[in-house]
Order: sequence, then structure tokens, then C-alpha cells
Amino acid sequence: MVIPVIVLILYAVYKSRGWHLILVVSFVFILGVAILFNMTDFLETGFQRLRPGNNPEIAHFIRTVQKRSSYSFISGHASNSMACAYFLFRVLRPYLKYMGFIFIWPLVFAYSRIYLGLHYPGDILMGYVWGLITASLMLLLYRYLRDKWFPEKEALDHPTNSEPISDR
Repeated sequence: MVIPVIVLILYAVYKSRGWHLILVVSFVFILGVAILFNMTDFLETGFQRLRPGNNPEIAHFIRTVQKRSSYSFISGHASNSMACAYFLFRVLRPYLKYMGFIFIWPLVFAYSRIYLGLHYPGDILMGYVWGLITASLMLLLYRYLRDKWFPEKEALDHPTNSEPISDR
């Protein structure tokens, strides 16, 4: 469900701005997600915090829908969804009128992780923080590459036209 939505968003921007900046957005997006996957795995292995359903001290208090053998801290779903949502929001907001709705995505992920008994709320919050930090670094890289590779093109996140795509 997530990949088709992202593809549709990028296609809408491609139709109005062309391939040049979508190429940069896609490259930074894929690189950022790859870094997040690796860092989340590194942090989970480093902290080795048991998931709520696997913790013998509280396992009898909670009903888990799903059990996993991996660790809990930090939530990879929360960090990835927040990083992707924040990055796409900051880059595409001038062109897609209702881009703020993309933040429903990380909230749904957070609820599902807690509901399934896979994460504590603190895992989700720290995942959000890690996702926002990573997304901020992704934005810096995006702007650097955009300005270096396509200095003559209109900036996707700073249009000369103040009118959003959805209002044209």
C-alpha cells in the first residue's frame, strides 16, 4: 500500500515538473530508507530490548497478536514512516495541496505496532525522533544534490510559482 502511494505522489510531480528533480528526490529517498533500515537494525541489536510480548516480566499482562524474535528499541516502522513522510512533506508540499495527510501514515504504523504488542510507546517515540533526524539529513543532501546537478532548474521545494499544482 505504501509503495503505490509514493509512486503516485512522485508521478504527480513528474507530470508537472519533469524527471530531473524526481530523479534527485528518488535517489535521496531510497538512500535514506536504506540507511534507516541499517541503523535501526544496528540500534536494535545494540540495545537488545525485548519486545513487550517476549518480556517475561509483563508477557502475562498483555495479549499479543503477533510475536517476533527480534528486538524492540527503536521501532523501524516508526522511524521509516516518519522519515519518509517528513521528507516528502517538506519537498512536495508546495505542489500537492493536501500533503499534510501523509502524516496519517506514521500514526497508523505506530498504532499497529503497539496494538500488535511489538513495541512500547517509547520505542515509537524514539523511532519518530530518529526518523526526523534522518529526514533532516536527507533534506540537506537533496538540496545539495539538486543545486549541484540542476542549478538552472526551478527548485522543487521552492517554486517561483507560489501556486500549488493542485490549484492549477
